[in-house]
Amino acid sequence: MATINEFKDGLQMLEEATGDAERIQEQVLGQILKRNAGTEYLSQYLNGKTDMVLFKKNVPIVTYEDIKPYIDRIANGETSNILVAEPIVEFHRSSGTSGGQPKLIPATAEISNLGALYFTLIASVMNKHSLEIEACELGLTYSYFIYRHFGNLYQAGKRLEFMFVKEDSETPSGLKARSSSTSFYKDDRFRKVVSKHSTSPIEAILCSDTNQSMYCQLLTGLIKRDEVVSVASAFATVVLRAIKFLEDHWKELCSNIRSGEISDWITDSGCKDALSSIMKPNPQLADSIQNICSCKSWEGIIQKLWPKAKFINAVTTGVMSQYVETLEFYGGGLPLVSVFYACSEAFCGINLEPLTGPSHVSYTFIPNMAYFEFLPLNKDSLTIAQEDIETKPVDLVHVMLDQYYELLVTSVAGLYRYKVGDVLKVTGFHNSTPQFQFVERQNVILSIHTDKTSEEDLLKAVTEAKTLLEPLGFFSRGYTSYADLSSIPGHYVIFWELKAKEENDNLELDPKIMAECCYRMEESLGYIYRSNRKQNAIEALEIRVVKQGSFDELMDYYVSQGTSMTQYKTPSCIMSKEAIKILDSKVMAKFFSP
Repeated sequence: MATINEFKDGLQMLEEATGDAERIQEQVLGQILKRNAGTEYLSQYLNGKTDMVLFKKNVPIVTYEDIKPYIDRIANGETSNILVAEPIVEFHRSSGTSGGQPKLIPATAEISNLGALYFTLIASVMNKHSLEIEACELGLTYSYFIYRHFGNLYQAGKRLEFMFVKEDSETPSGLKARSSSTSFYKDDRFRKVVSKHSTSPIEAILCSDTNQSMYCQLLTGLIKRDEVVSVASAFATVVLRAIKFLEDHWKELCSNIRSGEISDWITDSGCKDALSSIMKPNPQLADSIQNICSCKSWEGIIQKLWPKAKFINAVTTGVMSQYVETLEFYGGGLPLVSVFYACSEAFCGINLEPLTGPSHVSYTFIPNMAYFEFLPLNKDSLTIAQEDIETKPVDLVHVMLDQYYELLVTSVAGLYRYKVGDVLKVTGFHNSTPQFQFVERQNVILSIHTDKTSEEDLLKAVTEAKTLLEPLGFFSRGYTSYADLSSIPGHYVIFWELKAKEENDNLELDPKIMAECCYRMEESLGYIYRSNRKQNAIEALEIRVVKQGSFDELMDYYVSQGTSMTQYKTPSCIMSKEAIKILDSKVMAKFFSP
């Protein structure tokens, strides 16, 4: 349990790091070069030197495909010093849902230590704001409250946090390949503290069967509902998956609580052992949960089931922003908190004002996590600026307010000037360190002819169309898209899962309104798209409304392909033919732009 001194130390460390960002960034790069200049990869550009100017002049900007041959050699048994002097202890497997195939990202012991520091800093920020929430509710000033209470909000309760692992795989050399979240959850440091802060038993978290794990985590969270002070997961998709699971299984869960016995289909020994220690007949609790879940509308269900919850903690920025309305519906007014910005390649930023609304969230980069550079982007097209052929990356402290950039990372684990693929916008500064809004993934686009629709463009179009359905009592449970080129000319296809705010098994959609939704989407897209439509170079946009649970099946497919559920992000544009086939099999209605 964090003490008040540790809480203050974390905040002080953040202030010191962000106040001296330029020196710390130079120090980070200097240390990386000093250790690794002699590696096979860097020596071909630096000849063993550690000069930072030479690094920026000679070391190329790369994508994963550029360094994949080096990673493959290490995965197949060659020594780590091809890329990095420190031994590679495992590979972190990216989700692959944002824009293509999963990647293997090298990880060293130092990455694990940086992760521990990063999450300690996040905890310091969250502790501060958790205390502020409670102080406001008690009518106390923050300064008075802080000295009256030691520890943090979680002394009075725990998080109901949905966490999942994937089974480890191994490379031919014997190194583990697993998601970064799985690595974190299996770390001994996490195992030692999880029971203090979370209702989810470690045995359930480490169960690789996601359905049994979800059941166990939800059942424990319901039994301990009076201890829950926040509902959380890494991404909004997982919180909503938990709500959907609860919709499908609440009667069974209530029966379990009433009888004190778990369902027969729970066969995982860890889950069974964890539940057996807390299960006992509790008809009163079962009746209370049943009364809440049997209501006609599930609006505010999270707040009703967990009345002491202060917020919902999950990333709701970027493509996750499509779920804000749905989370707000189920949350019943609970604040939505997006506190971290990280990727498989590096820990990047922290939201220092976590109670800010999702549309205004900015992440302050932490200078000692990696060496960061930024490729300027054209503000209008969000493509690499070509007007000046000499356009070069800029350092962290030299980015410009309101400008767009693509993130480059040089890490302690053997990535050098690596294009992460994220598009960011500078929104301000904390001390000398810039703050960024996550915009979208670079190159995740729809294109038929000369049109190029970005992830952000598509989100704006769907958001515009949603305004037609909201007055009718519908909200979106998810969307994705693909460019259908099976006929000439091709057209955009939007898969959309819709749900009525009140219980309604027969989803009836007015064809005229849905056609207008298609038209609104097209009108929201760019000038080049609309020009192509007028010239019949692109056919009419199509919305395919899919059955309830279709996007859960899409998630299940990607999880079956190796994606960790914890890190799952619904792809805004599908590239997998198998994934398209899954959604096509669930289509219940099709509509076209007039």
